[in-house]
Amino acid sequence: MERQRTAVVSGGGTGIGRAIAAELAGEGYRVAILGRRAEVLAQTAAAIGAGVVPVAADLTVAAEVERAAGEIAALGPVDVLVNNAGAVITPPADAGLAALAEAWRRDLDTNLLTAVLLTTALAGHLRRPGGRLILISSAAAQRGGAGPHSAGSYAAAKAALHGWAFGLARQFGPDGITVNVLAPGYVADTEIFGADWSEEFHAGKVAATLVGRAGTPEDVAAAVSYLASPRAGYLTGQIIGLNGGAVLGR
Repeated sequence: MERQRTAVVSGGGTGIGRAIAAELAGEGYRVAILGRRAEVLAQTAAAIGAGVVPVAADLTVAAEVERAAGEIAALGPVDVLVNNAGAVITPPADAGLAALAEAWRRDLDTNLLTAVLLTTALAGHLRRPGGRLILISSAAAQRGGAGPHSAGSYAAAKAALHGWAFGLARQFGPDGITVNVLAPGYVADTEIFGADWSEEFHAGKVAATLVGRAGTPEDVAAAVSYLASPRAGYLTGQIIGLNGGAVLGR
């Protein structure tokens, strides 16, 4: 009997992560979803159905990552690891350098360190050969940050994933593990682009695309499905834009 494949999705309780988890579960994966909010994870697992395992952990805390990695390792080899956890951090509390430094550190912890810690903790458990490591970045990493949040720290944190991913691709390539970055643009129905954004903001984001629509979490999940598949075994070390043409390829 063929072994059931295992996937891990951080930030798997809502939005893009939830859509990715549902996509992979529908393809027969056992999916471990990680996030800070145990109740949200449990609700998502129940909604998607059998085979989804909620693992609550703050991925910025090393001890919690180690504990979560132990729970995941008990499921068997990890076929697919999707580092999706991240968020736009609130602006600095005031105009001082101390507040700015605190906001930048929060953004780096949330959008970069989460992926570094979880990947490092699970590196020895990735399937060899054939494992898939996927990092979810942002179009902001390619075009630069904008808006009032943290003076660009979100874009900087996501861009840091890119250089790190290139090194991971070199490290894991000889083991038959691929490493790729998916950089979505404007994706509606997520916590990053929430209800507090204006209609003008939404309209502007759609107008910036070439296809005339916002992305959906399911668009991202479909791309992850391909990157996770055996068909993508020759694709590694790439930054893949998924933005409706708002940022053209380089």
